[in-house]
Amino acid sequence: LARRAAALGAWFSVSGIATFKAAEEVRAVIRDMPADRIIVETDCPYLAPVPHRGRRNEPAFLPAVLAGLATVRGWTPQEAEARCEDAFFALFDRIPRP
Repeated sequence: LARRAAALGAWFSVSGIATFKAAEEVRAVIRDMPADRIIVETDCPYLAPVPHRGRRNEPAFLPAVLAGLATVRGWTPQEAEARCEDAFFALFDRIPRP
């Protein structure tokens, strides 16, 4: 389904689920996502990423999601941040870059 969505030009959001021990199937999908169409999100108030699992999710936990994405994709945290920032501004192209 994700491959079909990607072929149609879909964007993908990675949440705290990517950091869960039992979420290998989710991580496999993330590995195949187009790198230029990935953003991160918190899915607040649910599904807080590890190490915050079990707590109310909040935007302050985005660095943990970003770190999980970096690990899954084999990127440095800085590369993951830059790629997601570029993807954000490509998706929301009416928002000017600072």
